[in-house]
Parts: sequence; C-alpha cells; structure tokens
Amino acid sequence: MMSSVKAAKFGIGQVVRHRLFPFRGVVFDIDPEFNNTEEWYESIPAEVRPRKDQPFYHLLAENAETEYIAYVSEQNLLIDETGEPMRHPQIAEIFDRTKDGGYRQKPRLQH
Repeated sequence: MMSSVKAAKFGIGQVVRHRLFPFRGVVFDIDPEFNNTEEWYESIPAEVRPRKDQPFYHLLAENAETEYIAYVSEQNLLIDETGEPMRHPQIAEIFDRTKDGGYRQKPRLQH
C-alpha cells in the first residue's frame, strides 16, 4: 500500500489551538508527516500519541504562563476563533498581523 501525503489542513500564519491542552499558537512551519526524534514521540502518553502519517505543525505557542515552540499533529489542532492577538515574542520577527486578526508571513529580504 502506497502512503500518500495529505494536504495540510492549516496554513502558515494561521492561529490554532490544541484540542486537548490549553494552548494556542501560530503555524510557522509544516512537516508533511512526523519528522522529530523517536525519543520525542515516545514521550507522548500512549493514549494520546498521534499517528505519524499526518502533517505536523511547528507553532509559536503560548499558554497562560509562558511562550514556547510546539510540535503538534494535525489531529490535535483546531482553528482558534478567539481573534485574540498572540504575545509570543518571535511572532513579530516572522509575521505581520492582518486586519482580520490573523498573521501573514513577512516578505523575505531579497539579496
């Protein structure tokens, strides 16, 4: 059986929230399937461990206490519809905020 790469459901700059845990984040990179260490994967509790054959998202994430980078499977993400601005300090380096409250990747500097 051939594995086909699924199209990512969320895009770069989209604000998402975790389905199980209280954090949200802005997508800044997408892997078409799991691309992290086996150690990282095994550290996820078995009952919530996601399949590897789905897109995984790199997020500039934040919860009530702190900001960090998260790596989350597509099955565990939902669109964040709060429209609240993110406070992650790295967002301003990568994104501009749009009128509708989303984020758009800043144009890359051309050399």
